[in-house]
Amino acid sequence: MKNFTQYKLIIFVAIFLTTFFNLSFFKSIITTYPFTGTNIIYLLSITFVLLALIVFLFSLVASKYTTKPILIIVLFVSSFTAYFMDTYHVVIDTEMIRNTLQTNLSESSDLFSFQLVLYVLLLGVIPSLIIYKLKINYRPLKSEIFAKLKTIIISLLVIVIVILSLSKFYTSFFREHKPLRYHANPIFWIYSIGNYINKTINSGPIVLEVIGKDAKFSPEEIKNNKKELLVMVVGEAARANRFSLNGYKRETNPLLKKEDIVNFPNMYSCGTSTAVSVPCMFSIYTRSQYTYKKGISTENVIDVLNNTKKVNILWRDNNSDSKGVALRVDYQNFKDPKVNTICENGECRDEGMLIGLDKFIEKHKNEDMLIVLHQMGNHGPAYYKRYPKEFEKFKPVCKTNQLEQCTQEEVGNAYDNAILYTDYFLSKTINFLKQYSNDYHTGLIYMSDHGESLGENGLYLHGMPYLIAPDEQRHIGSLMWFGDDDIDTQKLKTYSNKRFSQDNLFHTLLGFFELETNVYKKDMDILANARK
Repeated sequence: MKNFTQYKLIIFVAIFLTTFFNLSFFKSIITTYPFTGTNIIYLLSITFVLLALIVFLFSLVASKYTTKPILIIVLFVSSFTAYFMDTYHVVIDTEMIRNTLQTNLSESSDLFSFQLVLYVLLLGVIPSLIIYKLKINYRPLKSEIFAKLKTIIISLLVIVIVILSLSKFYTSFFREHKPLRYHANPIFWIYSIGNYINKTINSGPIVLEVIGKDAKFSPEEIKNNKKELLVMVVGEAARANRFSLNGYKRETNPLLKKEDIVNFPNMYSCGTSTAVSVPCMFSIYTRSQYTYKKGISTENVIDVLNNTKKVNILWRDNNSDSKGVALRVDYQNFKDPKVNTICENGECRDEGMLIGLDKFIEKHKNEDMLIVLHQMGNHGPAYYKRYPKEFEKFKPVCKTNQLEQCTQEEVGNAYDNAILYTDYFLSKTINFLKQYSNDYHTGLIYMSDHGESLGENGLYLHGMPYLIAPDEQRHIGSLMWFGDDDIDTQKLKTYSNKRFSQDNLFHTLLGFFELETNVYKKDMDILANARK
């Protein structure tokens, strides 16, 4: 062991990472290039390229004081990454990192499992302890520099020679199958962290851009004796094709089908995670324009309404938080059992957000109001926790967060039961609003933040990069209800099956409150052609 240098350690760790941390990566490649004929050569070449690339990256940052800490950190993070990629087939990209950092402890606990502990213990803790205790022979500075350069050059030569030798294959591989690289561990998550830092860290203090300064109520709104009372329900992970309103074979919307709702069967999300979709749907930017930096440095539609000083806004949250949307309005955390009176076994129910709303409405009597209710909804992977026992209609259900241990039917049953509870919650919200329909123009808008994968093609949960995400993660449940004849629901139903997206929400909310401003686009307002 006297001659065990840091570069030998780097090579051993690189082999360990390539072999045991990249099951998802190699499974994805074999799915695209079946392990037969010349594809075997291609697979071996990819293995060598990945190995050489890991060695190259570690060698760049290697030194007496950095090698061990960096290797230990990479092993720990990569063990978590390997577990989530192998188990749920998710991709750890920039937005997944943002979503992870914005996830609270309660949500994280749903992901904890014995299998996760095994991954971290066997792939993270034990190898890290070995590295920590290993005595490395550090040579004189000149020798270390020479060894560093030699390792870097050799690893680069391996990469270049392999790629050039199979240039036709790699040209196709990089152009036609870009998503395959998303599974490379630790290469892609390291790249994603760098990308996240680049997108998130600002060069200076955030200056909030005020929009809609010219906002004013239309003459019709000023003359009208009846004020607006709107409840906006932000759903969680509710995909469109599990709603019986959209033709799903199971009756998951028995109560909503009895109401005069307007269903939107072709509604699409702005992102595939809460951290992207929620701020994006309330922002002035379309999905193609939206970035995290734009989102945090520009006022949203909640701000525009709030700045009028004539719309009273309340945000109640039974999810993680508002993702920055409600920073400047009244905000209440209904994940807290001290606030939410309908909680059991540590799980606070969405219907608890309705309690006490009558007092808010009474306080602002004869004034415009927007109430936002952010659901826990179908938050995975522990779908079985998302509904009270009496809503367990579809059985048997998956009663673990390790979805791969359940059949797809069991996962689907638990998920559908949670949709059934959302049906109940929305129906209860509508009936709550009905009592105010004589005095207010009442309305409810429901829009899920994103969809969810339930094992299709081996994918679970959500958060895939939007361009390669399956329809299940982007196609969302959405509906509206109105309590009086201010909105012609029959007219609205004639075009409700058109393709809409969360891009429309900003302008639809401004239109509902009849606000005139240069940031309002009538052609983006879903209700514009149905307003009387």
